[in-house]
This record gives sequence, C-alpha cells and structure tokens, in this order.
Amino acid sequence: MLNFVLRRLLSSVAVLLVATFLVFVLADIAVDPLEDLRTSTAPNKEALIAERIALLDLDTPSPVRYLSWLGGVAGCAVGKCDLGLAWSTNQPVSELLASALIVTLKLVAVATVLAIVVGVLVGVVSALRQYEGFDYGIIFLSFLLYSLPTFWVAVLLKQWVAIGFNDFLRAATISPLAIAAISLVVGIVFSSAAGGHWRRRLVVLGSSTVVVAAVLAYISATKWLLDPSLGPVVILVSGLGLAYVVTSISAGLRNRRALFSALTTAVLGAALWFPMQIVFRAANGGLIAGLAVSAVVAGIVIGLLWGGPDKWVSARTAAFVAVGVGFLIFTDRLMQAWRPYSESSVINGRPIPTIGSQTPGLTGSYWVVTLDQLTHLLLPTLALILISFAGYTRYQRASMLEVMNQDYVRTARAKGLTERVVIMRHAFRNSLIPLATIVPIDIAALLGGAIITERIFGWTGMGTMFLRSLDRAELDPLMIYVLIVGGVAVLANFVADLVYAALDPRIRVNA
Repeated sequence: MLNFVLRRLLSSVAVLLVATFLVFVLADIAVDPLEDLRTSTAPNKEALIAERIALLDLDTPSPVRYLSWLGGVAGCAVGKCDLGLAWSTNQPVSELLASALIVTLKLVAVATVLAIVVGVLVGVVSALRQYEGFDYGIIFLSFLLYSLPTFWVAVLLKQWVAIGFNDFLRAATISPLAIAAISLVVGIVFSSAAGGHWRRRLVVLGSSTVVVAAVLAYISATKWLLDPSLGPVVILVSGLGLAYVVTSISAGLRNRRALFSALTTAVLGAALWFPMQIVFRAANGGLIAGLAVSAVVAGIVIGLLWGGPDKWVSARTAAFVAVGVGFLIFTDRLMQAWRPYSESSVINGRPIPTIGSQTPGLTGSYWVVTLDQLTHLLLPTLALILISFAGYTRYQRASMLEVMNQDYVRTARAKGLTERVVIMRHAFRNSLIPLATIVPIDIAALLGGAIITERIFGWTGMGTMFLRSLDRAELDPLMIYVLIVGGVAVLANFVADLVYAALDPRIRVNA
C-alpha cells in the first residue's frame, strides 16, 4: 500500500509539473497583457508599457518565469506562499483564490452530494422495476433533463421556482384542484416505484394520495408557508418512520436489536428538541458541526448498548437515524427564522433570490444569515442537480441491470437469501464500481467552476475567476486555476483506485 501511494504521488507530481509548464508557456504565447496599452492614446503610453513589462517581468523568457512562479507555489509548503498578483486589480492571487474557491465549494458540494444520492437511489429502483411504468418514466425524464442546456434550466428555475413562488406567497393558499392533481401524481409515482401485485399498488396509491392531500390541505388552510415549523411531534413521527425505513434497508426488520436501536435513537432525538432550543441561541458554524458529530457518536453508542452478535450493524443503523433526526431538528430551527427573514426590509416578502450568493445589507442572527445563504444556493443547486441527476441515474440503472444478471446474484438467490440481502450486499455494492470512475472526475470538473451556472446566477467562483483571468490576460490567476483543477483531477483518480479496492475485494492496490 505504501509503495502504491508513493508511486502515485510521484507520478501525480510529474503530471502536474508537465501540465502546468505547458499551459504556462502556451498561455504566455496566446495572451497579451499589453494589448490594452498598445491601443491606448495616453501621452505616456510608452512609459505605461515599460512599467507593466517591469511589473510582470515580461522581458524574462517564459520557462524562467515558470520556475519563479513554481518557487512561489512551493513556498506554500513552508508557509511562504507567493501565488502571484492579479495586476488589473492589484489583488494578490491568494486572496482571489480563497474567495473564489469558497464560493465554488458552497455551490458544488451540496449539489454533487444530492445528485449522487438521488441519482443512485432512483437508478437502483428503476433497474428493479425494469420495463414497468416507473422505469419508462425515469428513462424519459433522464433523457429530457440530460438534453436540456444548463442556461435554459436556469431560466426556467428563475421563472417558476423563484418568481412564481414569491408571487404565490402573497396568498400562500393552494386550490382544491391543485391539491387533487399533485396528490394523484405523487400517488402514481409511489405506487409505480413500489411495484408488486396490483392490490399492493392500489394500497400504496390510495394511502400516499390521501396523506399528501391531507398535508397540502393543512398547509393551505393554515398558510403554513408564511411561518413554517415542524415541532417535536412531527419530528418524532418522522423519526420513527425514518427508523423503520433505514432499518429495513440497512439490517432488515427481522433484526430486532437494530430496529430497537433505531427507534430509541428517534425517540431520544425528538425529546432533545426542547433543550436544543436553548442551545441554538448561541449557534455558530463550529457548534453546529460539533452537534452533528455528537449525533453520529450518540447513534453508534446507542447501537452498541443494544448489543447482540451484530452490534455494529445496529450502531450503523442508529447512526444514520441520528443524523436524520438531527437534520430535522436543525431544519425546524431554520424554519423559525423564516418569518423574520422574509419580512425584513431588504427581502420585502420575496425570500427566494435569483442572483448573487447573499443579500447585501441583510443583518440578523446566525439563523437568518444561514437561511439567506441557503435560499441563494437553492436555484443554482437545483440547476446542477437536475443536469447531473440524469447522468447518474442512467449509469446506475445500466450498472445495476448488468450486475443483477450475474451468476453470483443468481447463486445468492438460490441459497435462499432474502431479496434485501441479495440487492444490498451482493448487487448494489458491485454496481457502484463503474460510478467510482465517473463521480471523482465529475467532482474535479465541477470544482473547476460551473461556469454557465455561475454566470447566470451571479456567483463569483472558480469558473468566473478563470474567465476573468483570460479576458484580462492575467497569467498568475490562470495558472492557479489550472493547478487546482489539475491537482483535484489527479487526486480524483487516486481516490477512484482506492474506492475500487474497497468495493471489489478482487482488486488490490499493492499488487
């Protein structure tokens, strides 16, 4: 393993050195930082040209300047970073990179995780319902979303999700016809996904339709969207439902210790809603992160305390439930800041923004500021999810279908294993191997900046920094962009190899 890591590390450094050198030389030939001065009519034109040549050291050959730039980057290892200067704004590249990288990470991280989780989940269900109504519907939706250009999706989201929803909040009531239509559509989707005998589908259709209709009717009658909240009762009921779902997937409902661990976690989590309202008064990023870690640890401890021969299965199940219940409590506290946020003078009753990463001039508590950041993330995140979701769904469906036809899956069924064990332990894990190549590379590409999405929604991330450095002929920001994206791409390939080894025991990285 150590030899593998060292070999990959050396080869990665060599690849980055060659790539950055070639880009530096080619960019130095292609861009002209003196172009604006050459066409200038200023009386001191020659003096300005000489000053910029001296500032950028343009008289020195590009290979020598590359070595100078590389030395500044290498100084980061000893705390003496010199990433160069964005000469058009006289801003150090380190400051420019810090702000752009944070914006891109905020934009990409949530979208990527949600797209992968939802895409893989839907792809698995689609494969299990092959040639049924749900499968055909997902195939159509996937190809539709995959074919739509990003800018068109962004425009639709601005019109219907932002402007349309903000207009809807003036009344915040849903018509009976809309309630019936939405409930029926949701019921049809759930019944198609459930599959099985027609009686089972009718039960799922009827129950889901009634539940959704009741929820929508309550939201409309109470105008819940103007002042939303969950409360301990909803959190408890949702937590108990989550406990059953997670247990059925992770351990199976026959594993009573795992089920009781999950139910105990859900009940304790709901009971903690009351003291958490006091704790949240001093909320900040560090506190929320600490509480998230504490929730995972608490779930593991509860699972271990229930014991049994497979106590770590119980611990894993309880940990997932603890994260889910903790997220519900966090969401409930965010909802409590909705009215102060939407009624503030700078928001003026239109809480879903269409541009920017934050609202200028907005002040308030940690929860108001966090809610503002999340609402600004909503549209660009949805745009990225819809496009990425289509690809992940198609990849996962194809991979799952291929695995389900393998001999070892048929052997597992012949041994009398339950369908949950066959799918989760034998088929699902192996179906993730192709995605182990796609996902890291997609993450590396997205980290380079979702250029179109950033431009449409007014985010100044890595993609915007790249375009501006090209437009202004600034070599230092361009090279840092290439270094970051290239480094992440190389790291993504390394991670993919490790994921291969984790998913497939036949693969050994130290072979």
